[in-house]
Amino acid sequence: MLILKLGGSVVTYKDKPFTPHIDNIARLAAEIAEADAQPLVVVHGGGSYGHPIATEYGIAEGYREPRQIIGFSKTHQAMIELNDIIVRELLDAGVPAFAVSPSSFIVTESRRITDIDLQVVERLIESGLIPVLYGDAVMDTRQGFTIISGDQLAVKLAKGLEAERVVLGSDVDGVFTDDPKLVEDARLIEELSLSNHGDEAKIGDALDTDVTGGMLGKVVEATEAVEAGIEVVLVNATVGGRVRAALRGEKVIGTRLKR
Repeated sequence: MLILKLGGSVVTYKDKPFTPHIDNIARLAAEIAEADAQPLVVVHGGGSYGHPIATEYGIAEGYREPRQIIGFSKTHQAMIELNDIIVRELLDAGVPAFAVSPSSFIVTESRRITDIDLQVVERLIESGLIPVLYGDAVMDTRQGFTIISGDQLAVKLAKGLEAERVVLGSDVDGVFTDDPKLVEDARLIEELSLSNHGDEAKIGDALDTDVTGGMLGKVVEATEAVEAGIEVVLVNATVGGRVRAALRGEKVIGTRLKR
């Protein structure tokens, strides 16, 4: 069982609202097909679809005023639209992708997933399909509603489905000693111990607006999977061949997380 998370910065142009990165999506669909790695679940982020609306209406912070209700719905609908584009590209590549809406089977409490019913996802997998999910606007028992990140979702799926490996694909090679977008001589950390990552690296938030936490969020979320004995690899999904190699379990440029 493998879980592949594709970041919003990979599947969209994050500085251009509602603009999918079709070239990346099509290439990744081909890599997933070539890897022929099943069972597999794909999760993607919101990028320039979900994040701008969620930020505009303050969805992640929960219900505070009536105007947010339509914003909650708009955020979910934007994610459906992006998911549709990704699923269509996967189908065109011969991948038996099947869209699944997280808000239909997940409830959170204070922004953390507490109730998750995996029966449908499990049956889809057993049938030979590849569920494709996404960071979504979901109901929350304490604050009315919120946003769950694709990273949190990927880890919960990994634990619930007893995955062997989680591949987190973003627009950087992995975890660096400094922000590689700002520091020229930042060094890639090929193996990162989560017990002392604060001493090994200064992991900053993403440079652009991201309501789900950037690289720091990925590492924090991944801790739960690593502690459960699941392999977690962070790779640059904008570079051809790396996601395919990671799905196959081959050596690949990136960061492997360990206890």
